[in-house]
Amino acid sequence: MTKALVFHGPGRRAWEDVPDPAVTDPTDAIVRVDAVTICGTDLHILGGDVPAVTDGRILGHEAVGTVVEVGPGVQTLAPGDRVLVSCITSCGRCRYCREGSYSQCLGGGGWILGHLIDGTQAELVRVPFADNSTHRIPDGVSDEQMLMLADILPTSYEVGVLNGRVKPADTVVVIGAGPIGLAAILAAKLLSPSHIVAVDLADSRLDAAREFGADVTLNGGRDDVAAVVRELTGGLGADVTIEAVGIPQTFEQAVDLVRPCGHVANVGVHGTPATLHLENIWIRNLTITTGLVDTRSTPTLIGLVASGRLDTSPMITHRFTLDRFEEAYDVFSRAGETGALKVLLTATE
Repeated sequence: MTKALVFHGPGRRAWEDVPDPAVTDPTDAIVRVDAVTICGTDLHILGGDVPAVTDGRILGHEAVGTVVEVGPGVQTLAPGDRVLVSCITSCGRCRYCREGSYSQCLGGGGWILGHLIDGTQAELVRVPFADNSTHRIPDGVSDEQMLMLADILPTSYEVGVLNGRVKPADTVVVIGAGPIGLAAILAAKLLSPSHIVAVDLADSRLDAAREFGADVTLNGGRDDVAAVVRELTGGLGADVTIEAVGIPQTFEQAVDLVRPCGHVANVGVHGTPATLHLENIWIRNLTITTGLVDTRSTPTLIGLVASGRLDTSPMITHRFTLDRFEEAYDVFSRAGETGALKVLLTATE
């Protein structure tokens, strides 16, 4: 038996004994989890927003670990290898995988860990299509640095910055300064925008946004966000808005703040409908994108971390051992009070 964080319906979870995972397909690997984190999507699952996650599912889709067993079809991994377990699993053969759209994998992959199959918030995890769904950890890169590349950095970079077509000298507004929003700020800096504006309701998160590189921080409950953005842009509006919250109000705000011919990149996970005011925006030539991360940028981001050009370690604000998962969830779910950005859970010796 091994320990895992198990979902038992909306609002219910437990760190409990479960059977050891086993190789069931030739391309599987079993990975001992050395470090894992909690994602905002896990909170959406616990809130009942992802009904495909059923009672008994082990949560989690981000981990760094050590390979302990591989199936006979695994070609590039061996026991003892340190790997990043990606949040997206890829068969590597279907139409979408061959296009690099791994999130839409038709061959049994996509976002499945902690969703459709048991996930990474456990002492051991089975990783399908292990050759395509893990990345070796370069020498000199810590578990902490690598763990942030399992989901939030590629998500913010691909779904926020690349989908938003951020360019040098752009004005970029990031709505939501939680982990995804902060990662979007880090990623946007790689493209040299002239202004990065962070909007949030929590002053502690706006403080973090400044540390991560935001030039302007605005409290959406106190400041006239639209007026400040107009002033920064000569009355036009932002070139790019990145929605990183996942509620109707912030999506509609992202649309309102962007200039004609601008880009709205929705990154947030939405559990309720949002209104798209086509009667107002049809004439503005906007591009609105959504997306689930494909993780095709992960090798690039690994290279940036390994070379010291991208530092992800400030994302982690709280540290626990795996046997304190319940406490970690409590701290992460009350981020407005605790100041939590990302929590790190590591295996006990």
